[in-house]
Amino acid sequence: MTEIRIDLYSDTQTRPTPAMRKAMSEADVGDEQRGEDPTVNKLTRTVAKLLGKDDAVFLPSGTMCNQIAILVHCRPGDEVIADRSAHIINSEAGGPATFAGVMVRPLDGKRGVYTAGQMEAAVRGVKRNAPRSTLVVAEQTANSGGGTVWPLETLREVATTAKRHGLLMHMDGARLMNAVIASGVAAKNFAEPFDSLWIDLSKGLGCPVGAVLAGGREFIAEAWTWKQRMGGAMRQAGVIAAAGVHALEHHVDRMAEDHENARAFAEAIANLPGIAVEEGVDSNMVFFNVEGTGLPAAEIHNRLLERGIRIGAYDRYRMRAVTHLDVNREAVVAAAEAVREVARGAAG
Repeated sequence: MTEIRIDLYSDTQTRPTPAMRKAMSEADVGDEQRGEDPTVNKLTRTVAKLLGKDDAVFLPSGTMCNQIAILVHCRPGDEVIADRSAHIINSEAGGPATFAGVMVRPLDGKRGVYTAGQMEAAVRGVKRNAPRSTLVVAEQTANSGGGTVWPLETLREVATTAKRHGLLMHMDGARLMNAVIASGVAAKNFAEPFDSLWIDLSKGLGCPVGAVLAGGREFIAEAWTWKQRMGGAMRQAGVIAAAGVHALEHHVDRMAEDHENARAFAEAIANLPGIAVEEGVDSNMVFFNVEGTGLPAAEIHNRLLERGIRIGAYDRYRMRAVTHLDVNREAVVAAAEAVREVARGAAG
């Protein structure tokens, strides 16, 4: 197997830094199910304060955060409104249907961002033979849309419209902190219109595992019940919660480097033969189309892998490169040169 020297597949490929490992090894721990783990408690208090919510719960993954939020907010047969590129539709193994028994109504947003008008047009009227619109979901940043940062004003317009129709709001905040750094908008301001939201610890923040779901006290109390039912409750979880505490204290501002590196990578490959970089690099993601090379994305992926570079094949011709704390500017330059060699070889 070829050694992967530069991994741009996803920011989930990050590894704990030495300082993070030290914090984990020294963590105070206790039984988190009994509320006795001081490090877990510190993490949840920190995130609740960061997002301006009453309470928060530590969970193993962001997918579990989304699924629990849908379970708390909805009832079987309800309908959730989200962009068609949303993670809950495409990357959670049909979880909304499996666990909550809900439908998801997809919207055709631009780069993963829909308007209040689009959302309002999707709200069902009250009919006995129609599903009930219950929950509106926004993903920040919009991953499959291109790592797009939702503008705060757009989120507020969507939320105002949703509330007028009696709908609840949930944010998939997998890369919320990337949006914070890219936009200069405080996390609390992005979070304010939402009834629930979460942040992922295992992406740009660089932790090995975990996410934190936040909301009102009653919401979190019910979320805890679902956490138990779904096997998400833990014991001495302070060992992994310590990574999250460390990350929030040391890894947030440095995300600006990831965004700069993503733009540098996009600029370096923008004029290569057969390569078309998609509009906008808002954060740490670069999407590009390789159809012009005459090769599918999977083949480009394989040829790069032979050079020790991993970049994800997103669909037949679309690829995604994601920068993170394990990829510096030198690595980005080397990855761009590898793409250049592969594109040149394909054209030849």
